[in-house]
Amino acid sequence: MKELHITTDYILLHQALKLLGIIPTGGAAKFFLLSHDCFVNNEKEERRGRKLYPGDVFSIGKLDFKIVK
Repeated sequence: MKELHITTDYILLHQALKLLGIIPTGGAAKFFLLSHDCFVNNEKEERRGRKLYPGDVFSIGKLDFKIVK
C-alpha cells in the first residue's frame, strides 16, 4: 500500500488521481471512474469530488493508497 501525503484537511478524489499521475487532468476523472473500478474504504465510488481524509484508503484495480497527513 502506497501513502499519499497531504497538507490539507482533505483532498478530492480527482485531485488525488491527478497528483498520483493516474490521470492527466482533473477533467479526465469522470471518464476514468466510469471505466475503472474505484473503491474508497471498500465502497465503490464514482464521484470525482469525493473528499478523502487522512486514514481513508482508496483502491483502483490492484493499487491501494492511504491518505496520510
